[in-house]
Amino acid sequence: MSLLEIKDLHTSFFTSSGEVKALDGISFKLEKGEVLGIVGESGSGKSVTAFSILQILVYPGKIVSGSIKLNGQELIGAGEKVMQKVRGNKISMIFQDPMTSLNPVYTIGNQLKEAIRLHTNRTEEEIEARALEMLKLVGVNEPARRLMQYPYELSGGMRQRVMIAMALSCEPQILIADEPTTALDVTIQAQILDLIQELQDKMGMTTILITHDLGVVAGMCDKIIVMYGGKIVEKGTTDQIYYNPQHEYTKGLMRSIPSKVKKRERLIPIEGTPIDLLNMPEGCAFCPRCDNAMKICLEQTMEDVEIEEGHYTSCWFAVKDKIVAETKSEKEVKQNDGSAKK
Repeated sequence: MSLLEIKDLHTSFFTSSGEVKALDGISFKLEKGEVLGIVGESGSGKSVTAFSILQILVYPGKIVSGSIKLNGQELIGAGEKVMQKVRGNKISMIFQDPMTSLNPVYTIGNQLKEAIRLHTNRTEEEIEARALEMLKLVGVNEPARRLMQYPYELSGGMRQRVMIAMALSCEPQILIADEPTTALDVTIQAQILDLIQELQDKMGMTTILITHDLGVVAGMCDKIIVMYGGKIVEKGTTDQIYYNPQHEYTKGLMRSIPSKVKKRERLIPIEGTPIDLLNMPEGCAFCPRCDNAMKICLEQTMEDVEIEEGHYTSCWFAVKDKIVAETKSEKEVKQNDGSAKK
């Protein structure tokens, strides 16, 4: 049994302009101790996936259908009381911007201890000790003094460390890190990613890392999911995605990663603009921006096809040669049958 299993999940936002299908039938499994990277550009559905798992969608967002199982327990329709026990205790999340996620009128200690108080039966002395322990664990200097400070008194990197400490304070089974390095400089980004990886190894956590940058997840993730237009367009192991990308969107993301070898090589951007979720094409969502789009791409969406063991994609171009070979084979069979009848 998988630790987390998501099956055919549909999440929509019902606006005055129409239904926005933010998640359009996504499915994946997460095993204990794995690190999963969810990659895609803004509007692809990455954060909505996390919000749907925790069921913290705000109006007019709503889970329309599908299944989310944690340790075999169905979470959709389980009720708010059940979800309150899941959030923070079994599944924790590091949000994108720590400055807006932390309450500016409460001290760091107040907010950190509140999470521990809600989900454990520790005494106040034990809660204080746990808060100090967590700040030390994530590398915050002078933790006793930091507990008495307010968010605005800390740097961006320090606030992000506090958010990680809050997320891990109750030892969750799954940690969701949603763009944990947003608005941080390159040096601090590397420190935060190294910290998450170190804590994951030390605590044996299962981690979901959400990012728009394939380069970020290169050395961290066991599996990668690539999302576009509310759908999973490709999924597989990190090596499969990096060394054998099959979907044209994945290839575009790979071409956008700066190369250390060829310093003067120009980056190749993905032309066009992100898809309008209110006016989705009949076929592949990436088709309007794809250089290799075929007629069938415009007219028909493709179901996931397994390229190799555990490696799936939904790209017509990836199976073009296979389709041509099958069509040629069918024609030859018909010709042979016709010749036999004569």
